[in-house]
Amino acid sequence: MPSSGMGRYYPLTNEEISQAVKVTRPGAYALGHINKGSAFCVDYIGRSDADLADCLKKHAEAKQYPYFKFMCLKSAKAAFEKECNLYHDFKPDGNDKHPEDSKGNTKEKCPRCPKI
Repeated sequence: MPSSGMGRYYPLTNEEISQAVKVTRPGAYALGHINKGSAFCVDYIGRSDADLADCLKKHAEAKQYPYFKFMCLKSAKAAFEKECNLYHDFKPDGNDKHPEDSKGNTKEKCPRCPKI
């Protein structure tokens, strides 16, 4: 199984998000569950172009996924590229299509395929 490069997983709650994501930055994330072997299983990949914590809190409110991993990044472009790489590595069931580039920025390209 590929590695996300995102470190440990956290329960997807507002409290855990506030403790783990301490800066307002772009970022990429994985949502998922823990299997019987105590491994994090990726069910959904996403990103935020500006405020990762706020985006994760919206997912927490939906209560669809119990855990998350994340990576803060320097730019929306870097978040898009990380999201694309994670999408290609894990092909999660929760994502029904390839990630799209940032709104209004048509210069971003997927680092792994010509779709975007």
